[in-house]
Amino acid sequence: MSHKAASTALSRFTVLDLTRVRAGPTCVRQLADFGADVIKIELPEALDAAEGLGGKRHGPDFQNLHRNKRGITLNLKDPEGLKVFMRLVEKADVVVENYRPDVKNRLGIDYESLRAVNPRVILGSISGFGQDGPYVGRPGFDQIAQGMGGLMSITGEPGKGPMRVGIPVADLCAGLLCAHGIMVALLEREQSGEGQWVDSSLLAAQIFMLDFQAARWLMDEDVAQQAGNNHPTSIPTGVFETKDGHINIAATGQVIWERFCKAMDAEDLMTDERYSTGAARSENRDSLNAEINRRTKERDSATWIEFFNEAGVPAGEINSIDQVFADPQVQHLKMSEDVHSEAIGDFNLVAQAVKLSRTPGTIAVAPPERGEHTDEVLQELGFSPDDIAEMRERNVV
Repeated sequence: MSHKAASTALSRFTVLDLTRVRAGPTCVRQLADFGADVIKIELPEALDAAEGLGGKRHGPDFQNLHRNKRGITLNLKDPEGLKVFMRLVEKADVVVENYRPDVKNRLGIDYESLRAVNPRVILGSISGFGQDGPYVGRPGFDQIAQGMGGLMSITGEPGKGPMRVGIPVADLCAGLLCAHGIMVALLEREQSGEGQWVDSSLLAAQIFMLDFQAARWLMDEDVAQQAGNNHPTSIPTGVFETKDGHINIAATGQVIWERFCKAMDAEDLMTDERYSTGAARSENRDSLNAEINRRTKERDSATWIEFFNEAGVPAGEINSIDQVFADPQVQHLKMSEDVHSEAIGDFNLVAQAVKLSRTPGTIAVAPPERGEHTDEVLQELGFSPDDIAEMRERNVV
């Protein structure tokens, strides 16, 4: 079959996908879900010693990351395979890779080599630490970036040691930021007519996502510390115990603090000098949290959440993953989509969080099997069935 676009938004663009594991596929998913013709390029099975990176092909991780693509096999280490790749580059708009920085140079698919074939092509590269510098040779991994990028020093309970967050946030953010950069480069190309090299890294993405915590150091030399479930600056904000579990409450600022006290029938806290101002609440956070916990334990979670939200105080459930997808607002947002795979049947995957009114992203097709569209794509380039069969015999494709 020809490319089945998930949306018309990016359907005029062709993307060559050399990525694996997570950061790179996260980037490419943003392009695929909005309709780009993404061609996933993998080694022929007989040559792939790293099969399994990124999870089992028919497992939830791989299926969630690699939907909406066509798939071919191609050996870039073979001179003939490289020639085939460059013919693809001639017609491509974007190439995305997340190899170690030196690999693309050894393969001959660095930006300058691609640009010589197609000056309009955009290369998106994702690495652990950037394309040069003192750490360029280090292998990159999400948890390493979380630690080096400062996130683990501000995550977890005070005094209990560094803690990673529960998702690969450096991988995900590096991928999303690379996709953003590629979109910007595509827009810029409309003016200049030229492509460019888009460079994202796990370390840079992690530091960028520190946001106000990083700005506190850069402007005021204030080193953020672990605060557990408490917000580092807005108090009281955190996890509080109820009669049947726990809820989140965010009573930030004086106006919401007063609403909170009234909703709790705790107006005495408003006049208590220890809690009457934001500075006082920060100074006496532990005693204030204890006082709030004492009162929230008197009622169940649903009652408090209803009370607080009606009063204009942000409050919400702390859901397990199954509870997330059972939540009526999540279902209203359509955060899962039905998918059909000839290989594994019907299942659901996570939908796009960005909704476009006219050209929304969708999940049109499940991930391809390895090399599923090799013949189709190469025939589009002008190769005959005999040509393809002969290359397959020699593990070029």
